[in-house]
Amino acid sequence: MNKPSTFSFRRRTLGAGIAAALALAAPGVFAQGAAKYPAKPLTFVVPFAAGSATDQIARALGQFITQETGQAVVVENKGGASGMLAAQGVARAAPDGYTVLITTNTTHAANEHLYKKLPYDPVKDFAPVTGLGKGGQVLVVNAASPHKSVADLVAYAKANPGKLSFGSGSSSSRMAGEMLKQLAGVDILHVPYKSNPLAITDLLGGQIDLMITDVSTGLPQVQAGKLKALGFSTQERSSMLPDVPTIEQAGVKGYNMGYWFAAYLPAGTPPQIVNQLSTLLGKAVESKQAASFYTLSGTSRWHGSPEELARFQAEETAKWGKVIKAAGIQPE
Repeated sequence: MNKPSTFSFRRRTLGAGIAAALALAAPGVFAQGAAKYPAKPLTFVVPFAAGSATDQIARALGQFITQETGQAVVVENKGGASGMLAAQGVARAAPDGYTVLITTNTTHAANEHLYKKLPYDPVKDFAPVTGLGKGGQVLVVNAASPHKSVADLVAYAKANPGKLSFGSGSSSSRMAGEMLKQLAGVDILHVPYKSNPLAITDLLGGQIDLMITDVSTGLPQVQAGKLKALGFSTQERSSMLPDVPTIEQAGVKGYNMGYWFAAYLPAGTPPQIVNQLSTLLGKAVESKQAASFYTLSGTSRWHGSPEELARFQAEETAKWGKVIKAAGIQPE
């Protein structure tokens, strides 16, 4: 599979590519979509393990859809290979609206910059449906750390290049640390982990100095007094950490790095089915069935039209690519 040569080409052709794919949809599939939808159970494919935040949001939204439509929603966890297995599977599924990818920025913004060759194209192979949620991450240090603020941390890092280390166990966590290095102009050693909880364990043990992690992983340790929260990664403070300034407010101008959840269907899905699912998921995002997920995870509700998700994805892909390139990360 040949990828577009430039991001600008990808962005210009996004709408046209989707429209062309929709126009080629099989008449039988189109006729089915014109009738009742959904008329049978749906499958939500999740690129991560059961219990992950993506799994949790898929199950919460699926519960509402089942109650609203009477159709079951089966959540299929297909983890591994940074979400590539799940994305590839959905890209190859029938474009009938019944196989839905519930995913994150990992598969649809970061992977194309982190890997030389993907088994799917995040633009050509999918029909964007709607955003589902946005979240931020928290910069944490050990409770015993002498650094009491982001300014303290940055000042020390500038005076002692290479002496501080940050851990990460996800692409979002890694890029959040790399953006801090770039915008603050500091040299901090990156230590990779297989998951954020493993990095937290070493942060608690003093093996690393800091990390920027998702709220659901970091907040319990902050509340227990084992970690200190110094800054929040998006441009708005977290409702769960109202006294913690954003990293930008703390002095790192332009800092803004969050994560997001979104839904995609295979390219070629009839547009009316895409729009029906977008509307249904929008209702699910605002439902009481999903309320606990958003509250406990610190995720903000977010939904909109397929076109809005396509534009947002293009912007995020450009941003992630810029950070990854500036960090000198070579695609695998």
